[in-house]
Amino acid sequence: MDVENAFLHGDLQEEVYMHIPPGFETSQTIGKVLRLHRSLYGLKQSPHAWFDRFRKAMLKRGYPQSNADHTLFYKHTEDKVAILIVYVDDIVITGNDTKEISNLKHRLAQEFEVKDLGHLRYFLGIEVSKGPKGIFISQRKYILDLLKETGMLGSRPMATPMDQDHRSSGGTGTPVDRERYQRLVGRLIYLSHTIAFAVSVVSQFMHDPRSTHMEVVNRILRYLKGCLGKGLLYTRQGNVQVECYTDADWAGSLDDRRSTSGYCTFVGGNLVSWRSKKQSVVARSTAEAEFRAMAHGVCELLWLQILLTELRLYRHTPLMLYCDNKAAIDIANNPVQHD
Repeated sequence: MDVENAFLHGDLQEEVYMHIPPGFETSQTIGKVLRLHRSLYGLKQSPHAWFDRFRKAMLKRGYPQSNADHTLFYKHTEDKVAILIVYVDDIVITGNDTKEISNLKHRLAQEFEVKDLGHLRYFLGIEVSKGPKGIFISQRKYILDLLKETGMLGSRPMATPMDQDHRSSGGTGTPVDRERYQRLVGRLIYLSHTIAFAVSVVSQFMHDPRSTHMEVVNRILRYLKGCLGKGLLYTRQGNVQVECYTDADWAGSLDDRRSTSGYCTFVGGNLVSWRSKKQSVVARSTAEAEFRAMAHGVCELLWLQILLTELRLYRHTPLMLYCDNKAAIDIANNPVQHD
C-alpha cells in the first residue's frame, strides 16, 4: 500500500510558523505569519510527526511495535498473525490471518489516504515474484536503468565485481569528476544485496575519487551487466534454523591497515541479512580480525532471535555461528583469553 501525501498527516507538537505563501498576501497580512497545525514537506519535524501519528494509529488498532525493528507492527490472533512494515509512506502487509489483514486495510483507508497496490511486485527498487518453488527477489529493472543512465548497456560483462586480491588506496591515479563518482556510488548502494563488499570499498573514496577508483566502479557495472537475471530465491525448508557465517580479511585497507568484517545470516536455509563493513580499530592478528567479525555475527543472531520470538517463529533451537579461523574459535571457547 502507498500513503498519499504522508507528511501532511503528521500532527506537530512544537510551535512552527511560516511566511504567508505568495499570492495569499493582503493589506491585512503585512508583517504577519501563519502557525502550522499539521506538518508540511520540507520541515525537519515532518518524518517524525508522520511516523508518530502512524504508530499511534497502529497501537490503537492493537498492533504492538516491534522492539527489534521499530517500523514493524504485528498482531497475533490465536495461531494466526498479521504483520505490517512501513518505510516512510510505503507499506507492506503480510501474514496468514486474511480476515485481520482485510480489516487492517479497511481501517488504514479510513485513517489515511492510502492506495491499495495489490500483491507485492515492486518495493524500494526490488522486484518480487511468486512461483511454485517460492518467492524470488531481484533488482533487474533497477540495474537496467542504471546501465542505461551510465551508457554501459553495451559493455562487456565481467564474471566478478572486483579482483580477488584488489587493494584500493587514496591518492593513487588522477582525480575524476567527484559529483559523478558520488552519484554512481550512491546508486550502487541500493544494489548492495549483490555487491556489498565491492560497494563498501568504493564508498571509502567519495571525498577524493581517482581514476583507479572509477575503474573499479566501471568493473562493478560490467559485472552487473552479466548478472541481470540473478537474485535470491526463498523456499520453504520445513524449519527456521538460524545460522550465521562470518569472515574477515586482515589489514585489507592500504591507507589505515584496518580489516573488513563480513557476515551473512540464514533462516531456514534462506539468506535474510548480510553486511560488509570496515572495522573501527586496527587488528594486530588475523585471529583478532576474525574474532571481531564473529562478534558482529553474534549481534546479528541475537537480533534475529528477538525478531523471530516476537513473531512466534523461534523454536528455541541453538543459534549456529560458523567461522573458519581456528585461533578465533579457541579464543571464543576459552574465557581466560577474553582479555
